[in-house]
Amino acid sequence: MDGMRGTVVFSHGKDSTPYSRKIIALSDTAQREGYDVLAPDYRGIDSPKARITKLVDSCKDVKGDLVLVGSSLGGYVSLAAAPTLHTLGVFLMAPAIYFDELPPLRDRSIDCSFTIVHGWRDDVVPLEDSLRLAREYHATMHIIDSDHLLHSHLWMIRFYFEHFLIGLDLPRDQLVVVTGLPGPAKPSPAFDTLDAAGQPR
Repeated sequence: MDGMRGTVVFSHGKDSTPYSRKIIALSDTAQREGYDVLAPDYRGIDSPKARITKLVDSCKDVKGDLVLVGSSLGGYVSLAAAPTLHTLGVFLMAPAIYFDELPPLRDRSIDCSFTIVHGWRDDVVPLEDSLRLAREYHATMHIIDSDHLLHSHLWMIRFYFEHFLIGLDLPRDQLVVVTGLPGPAKPSPAFDTLDAAGQPR
């Protein structure tokens, strides 16, 4: 498709598929915002290192800006590959970052904007791990009333993802004016978007 702003690449979790509910939902959001989408199939690949290699190889022919989206183990894979791929931004859902079997990320290696979404009732990846990650990298953090799969609040995740993508396109070092009819709904998404835009790239 002509005129694409870039490509959003989705990395699914350990026991998930490239056709998961979250990937399908967020793919629609990405395409509405003018992005192409790609979802590598990691099924049958148990090694995190091999998954990272597959992600990097899958992005070799990607044109334009690159945005990575990862869920659970896919969050680790996306974040680990981001520096190599010179990623514009990373959107993480319940990322498995600090598990003992995963090699530690290189210290302070992430230099792009990224946002984390995690559920209060996640019994697979501790919420505290995402809070730690957000604190270490000053990332935007959204906590929602859901479990590890986050299916109960897909509509909210789509909302966060849309504003994350919009924030990546906001001009830096320039005045941004938010206009519209007065009302209680405008400030929250506007400030979330400006906060995401203010993160390092």
